[in-house]
Amino acid sequence: MFTGIVTDIGSITQLEQQGDLRARIQTGYDTSGIDMGASIASDGVCLTVIALGDDWYDVQISAETVSKTNVASWTIGKRVNLERALKVGDELGGHIVSGHVDGVAEVVSIVDEGDSTRVQLRAPAALSKFIAPKGSVALNGTSLTVNEVQGDVFGINFIPHTKDATTWGDVALGDAVNLEIDTLARYVARLAEAG
Repeated sequence: MFTGIVTDIGSITQLEQQGDLRARIQTGYDTSGIDMGASIASDGVCLTVIALGDDWYDVQISAETVSKTNVASWTIGKRVNLERALKVGDELGGHIVSGHVDGVAEVVSIVDEGDSTRVQLRAPAALSKFIAPKGSVALNGTSLTVNEVQGDVFGINFIPHTKDATTWGDVALGDAVNLEIDTLARYVARLAEAG
């Protein structure tokens, strides 16, 4: 489990297809405190550590995960949002995030508003019903509040701190963004369907 509060920005330094995709992620984390098999959300995707170095860790990514996320667009040098798994007693500063990406949204508009930036994204049609104004979503592993929703398009406002502490300062039109809908929204919708 995660909170969507990004604690490091990593960089992809190696990508190798070995049956599954193997990625090496350079990090500012103290890797001596990371256990083999630990879960680290990498751009919102919960991935398992399979090898460690002084300033990097390797993960193995299944074809299923590649097909459901933006991992297929990862390239050497790409910066990714990182978050270590929650520990008992950690502050829940964002919202409960599983690291299980539901789909990929597309950035369709970027507008600066004062020091902040308003970004609009198009969600996959099957997921848009789970996104509500003032509700939570995780985008590339970042816990965010939805400003408005119009059909499949929803808006997020990024303050300067978020743009500096995450990769959101690099956002561009057409970007593919990992989307995890709020767990509570998923269960409420399921209960409503059951009647």
